[in-house]
Amino acid sequence: MKKILHISASSRAEDSASYRLSQQLIAQLRKAYPEAQLVSRDLWAQPLPHVDFQYSNALSRHPGGTAHANGLSSLAWSDLLIEELKAADAVVIATPMHNFSVPSVLKAWLDHVVRIGVTFNATPEGKIGTLADRPVYIAVSSGGWRTGERARQPDFLEPYLRAILPTIGLKDLHFFSLQALAAGPDATTAAYAAVEQELANHFRA
Repeated sequence: MKKILHISASSRAEDSASYRLSQQLIAQLRKAYPEAQLVSRDLWAQPLPHVDFQYSNALSRHPGGTAHANGLSSLAWSDLLIEELKAADAVVIATPMHNFSVPSVLKAWLDHVVRIGVTFNATPEGKIGTLADRPVYIAVSSGGWRTGERARQPDFLEPYLRAILPTIGLKDLHFFSLQALAAGPDATTAAYAAVEQELANHFRA
């Protein structure tokens, strides 16, 4: 493993639970692959533009489009982000749950990298990803329970990521969750203990 791509989608940056969990994942990977280069993209520190008419025109094979204020068109951003993803041997995504699903900044990243004719092709059998598979580790934090018997809310985050990432060829998905972080210090302590055991079991295998 030569390169790890770290995607962070929390507005709380390094103070976020999902970010701290993702750092534990990265530490485990670098323990096994100490020479691996880490490429980090903080989607809140450098927000991505939403896909625009230039991006849409490219998909429709129509020319045209202008640059954004940050100097890159959304199509150029898409090209850059796809190349980052292609170059990575492993991907670590840190994301909180927002309103039952992924934060808007992570959705924007996905809109850029899930691109017909580039990262997937439409066929009579359905959408077929063009990227080589590689491990994707997803660190999720949530204030309440999103899975299991104690969940009292819908979870569209994990099912969505399990559907969209394989669309581009990324099928080796590993989810690690910190749940019920708003339920008080005892619940938080228990959540961290549970996920640390889960990490140990996974990387021991």
